[in-house]
Amino acid sequence: MEFFSAKGGSASGGEKRGHKIMPSSSLLPKDDSSVLLTTAGMQQFKLYYTGEKDPIKDFGCRRTVSIQKSFRTSDIDSVGDETHLTFFEMLGNFSFGDYFKEDAIKWAWEFITGELKISPERCYVSVFEGDSDVPEDKESIAIWKSLGLSDDKIKKAGRDDNFWGPTGDEGPCGPTTEIYINGIEIWNIVFNEYYQYPDKTLKPLKQKGVDTGMGLERLAMVVQNKRTIFETDLFEPLIQAIPHSDVENETRAVRIIADHIRGSVFLISDGVLPSNIGAGYILRRLLRRAIRYGKVLGLEKNFLIPLAQKVMEMYKESYSELSIKREDILTVIQKEEEKFSKTLEEGIKVLKKIYNRAIGGIDPENLPKGMIISGNVIRINGAEIFHIYESYGLPPELSQEIMTGWGISFDEQTMKECEKAFKKHQELSRTASAGMFKGGLADASEETIKYHTAAHLMLAALRQVLGEQVSQKGSNITPERLRFDFSYNQKMTPEEIKQVEDLVNDKIKEDLPVKMEEMTFEEAKAAGATGAFESKYGERVKVYSINNFSKEICGGPHVKHTGEIGKFKIIKEESSSAGIRRIKAIVE
Repeated sequence: MEFFSAKGGSASGGEKRGHKIMPSSSLLPKDDSSVLLTTAGMQQFKLYYTGEKDPIKDFGCRRTVSIQKSFRTSDIDSVGDETHLTFFEMLGNFSFGDYFKEDAIKWAWEFITGELKISPERCYVSVFEGDSDVPEDKESIAIWKSLGLSDDKIKKAGRDDNFWGPTGDEGPCGPTTEIYINGIEIWNIVFNEYYQYPDKTLKPLKQKGVDTGMGLERLAMVVQNKRTIFETDLFEPLIQAIPHSDVENETRAVRIIADHIRGSVFLISDGVLPSNIGAGYILRRLLRRAIRYGKVLGLEKNFLIPLAQKVMEMYKESYSELSIKREDILTVIQKEEEKFSKTLEEGIKVLKKIYNRAIGGIDPENLPKGMIISGNVIRINGAEIFHIYESYGLPPELSQEIMTGWGISFDEQTMKECEKAFKKHQELSRTASAGMFKGGLADASEETIKYHTAAHLMLAALRQVLGEQVSQKGSNITPERLRFDFSYNQKMTPEEIKQVEDLVNDKIKEDLPVKMEEMTFEEAKAAGATGAFESKYGERVKVYSINNFSKEICGGPHVKHTGEIGKFKIIKEESSSAGIRRIKAIVE
């Protein structure tokens, strides 16, 4: 494919000029909590710009080149036009206290006009015009003129366009010069001269650096003379695999599905699983938005699976992890599609009721010919929109998008109310999954505490019935029920479920004391206590023991004797994600 030659040319060209070719880092940033996902090639090199790491020691040189998997959440709502994507590949070369503006600009121009044979007439560049904090980039202007660019080909712009801020709240940054082809930004060359602190103040870096980024998809569009990125050979095989006609609304739907399934495959391959918080929420939003647009196109059940397979086939040579994690990727996508498809139509029915309440007896998907409702703004309680998410799994953004498609927009107050409810939900989910809120409990009521102790008994029973490889992967405990995720690769049999249930009830009938001891973390592990060992514990921990049956590191609280719990009953056992099962249980 043509796009692979562009990638190869970029990497080999960098190697010829003494760059160390580096593999792409994960979409989940390592040692960088300032960002949710990897958004640029320089992120894996941040500490080399600041001097905290030594490139000579690690790479044997002060210059690297990479093709980085990247993901930008800010562009989700723009996907469907000619150029915007969520997942993309970023070509980049980097200098840590080595070459600077002259070499970086000359090599970029040589690659564009020489290697790719793009006419200079199709190009113009931009440079930083300067402001009260950072001077005009006169050096870059002089370099571009030395390469033959006239004044009308060199545009000056301010901070919004030609100053690269740090990834996250702080980090290396500096003025940029950008190359445009046919009016489309292709290459961004950042001159890291400053360190920006959270309060936006700038301090000069001890060593100057270069950070470049060129989106492969946009590059393919101009090299292949296509009108959109979706017509390039990076997307054409995927687009052709989605049944559709060329009418405008179907074209947009197909582009969204193609982008979202590609992004989902790469997120899952890097360890992201659908959830209600963080990167997991981004993945869930992508998959559910793709499923919604599949319904718009009338696609068959599980239509995302062959598309995911197509993505993995296209990229298997460049990213071996796609083949290694193939089954996990397909399992996650299939489970999410099955889960959401069941409730999607119910959620849309509720949205239609809200619509009809506002407009009055009109089917939003069967408007009278020529009727235009566009521009209507209606007053909806934002809690209603969040309730649809909580009950049917429609992310608030998707509900808004569906309603907008029907010609209705929410007022500002609606979105504020919805955002407030959603943030509260995400915070509760985050603290519960991290086990930081009273040991993962929704509250500290008597009923909730009973469920919490029952969860300890159930984990011990699961390990006894299914094997000691079983470990807890998350829980959510309320006064009404227990939800518990654990590692296991297959569906439990009815016999196994009954065995677990009976074991727990036997220990409840025995009315065993629940004892707590404080000890060091190492002493707890040596004593055989189970726990989420990937989590951070303090120097001393609490260990709760129930006879010789259960011993766990936990923050509590618990009942004094198991007899206080009541009768334990498993009401559901299902898949949560690849390799993770979920049990819902009650006590009576």
